[in-house]
Parts: sequence; structure tokens; C-alpha cells
Amino acid sequence: MATIIDGKAVGDAILEEIRAQVATSSAAGQVVPGLAVVLVGDRKDSATYVRMKKKACEKVGIRTVSVTLPADISFDELLKHIDTLNTDATVHGILVQLPLPAHLNEELVLNRIVPEKDVDGLHPMNLASLAIKSKLPYMVACTPAGCLELLDRYKIPIEGKRAVVLGRSRIVGIPMSLLLLERNATVTVCHSKSQNLEAVVREADIVIACCGQAQMVKASWLKHGAAVIDVGINAIDDATKKAGYRLVGDVDFEQAKEVAGAITPVPGGVGPMTIAMLLTNTLLAQQRSLK
Repeated sequence: MATIIDGKAVGDAILEEIRAQVATSSAAGQVVPGLAVVLVGDRKDSATYVRMKKKACEKVGIRTVSVTLPADISFDELLKHIDTLNTDATVHGILVQLPLPAHLNEELVLNRIVPEKDVDGLHPMNLASLAIKSKLPYMVACTPAGCLELLDRYKIPIEGKRAVVLGRSRIVGIPMSLLLLERNATVTVCHSKSQNLEAVVREADIVIACCGQAQMVKASWLKHGAAVIDVGINAIDDATKKAGYRLVGDVDFEQAKEVAGAITPVPGGVGPMTIAMLLTNTLLAQQRSLK
């Protein structure tokens, strides 16, 4: 039976570490870290995610600036709001909640955030800095950083190990593969065109599943004792649930936990880590601004 990697417990521990650091810096007279959250439109799921992030900020003492904009805002007007936040010295991190309405170019909007305030770690300069192992300060995307933190806190070795990343998105797959390379793993990135997928996964000591396919990875795909980090979150029908569905990952958890050495559940695995690393990046941005 695999060790169940408790992302909620690790995330809570990180939030407590952040709270202590913010309290210490505030007592020393330093400016409180500030996170601006930009919400465009009235999507209920986006509003829920924003509330969760703001609640976490409140818990650790990070100040939030809410920028709520109508769904029909023009591209130029949205950029003006971002420019204002870029120049606001009391704002150390800027988060634009995705997805944006269809008429807004998400890539151009995210690129408008100055790299040092890009606490999501999605600006091209931050991704490029990660790719070239830059010695200059940069931000790492929150979900991949959270996955790496889980591996480290559960003392799962990375150096010299074979790692397979299932997915090549800008948000998770690509930065995750770069982080593992930086830690001297031998990394294979798989995607929808990859061949012999099961055989490739079966060679992995570490599996990062971020492909967006419910329960795609079966126990038979896994090497005995592999560490499995499941980034996926998918809704599947379940008549036994009040909502009529339940959330599952990209890995068949019930089967996989009998084979894996360590595995994250869904929910309660990677999810809490994403917010924890967002706040970590905000604190880091504030600390860098003081230098």
C-alpha cells in the first residue's frame, strides 16, 4: 500500500510558515506583502477560486487588492488596470484569474504583468529563466512548484531517477519537466501523440500526471514503488453523490495505491499546494522588492 501524500497537511504547514514570516517582517516595520487579484466577468467557478485565494491570504496576513471588472471590458482597458498594478509599489504580486472572456487574448494579458510580479510564474521571461537555469531571480509556476515541494517534503529522491510527465501545457507540464531536469532527473514528456505510452510510464520512478483525462493512468502502467503525483481534477458521474458527480484525478487512485510507493489523492493532493505556492511567490516578490 502506497504512502498517501497529504497535500492539505503540507499546504497548511507552508501557510503557517508564511504567516510567521509575514508577522516577523511586519513587526520589523516592513511593508505587508500585497497580492492583486484581477477577476473579469461573473463566472461562478472563477469567483469561488478567487474567494479561496483571498481567504488564504487573510489567514497568513497578506493584503489583497481586488480588481473586479465587467465581462465586456475592452482589451485596452484591461491592460490599463494591469499597468496601474505594475507601478503600484504596495502590490508585489498580480494574479489574473483564468479563463478570461473569449474576446480577450489571455497570453497577451499575462505577458503584460511585469515578470517580478508574475506570481503565477507564467510570463515568458520566467519560463525562459527556468529553462536556461538562470542565476537571476525569477518566479516558478505554482502547481509544478507545489508538486516538487511534495516530493521534497516526503523525501522522495529525484536526482538520477527516471521521471515521466504526462502533459505538455505551459501551466504544468513544461515547467514541471524543467524543474525535474534542474534536479538532475532523466525526464520524458509524453502527450497525445506519444506512442507506447504504457511502456514509457512503466519505466518511471516518478510519474507526474497532468493530462486532463479522468483515471487514464492504471495500476498496470506503474512500476512497483513509483511516486505518483496526480495533478488532474476531473468530474465523473456518480449517482451516490448529492451533486451527481465526484472529482477524480488523471490516475486510477484506488488501483494505483496498491502498486505505487507514494501517491497524491484527488482532492487533497496537489490542489492545496497551488495556493500555498502562490502565497509563497507573493512573499518572495515582497522580499525581493526590499533589496
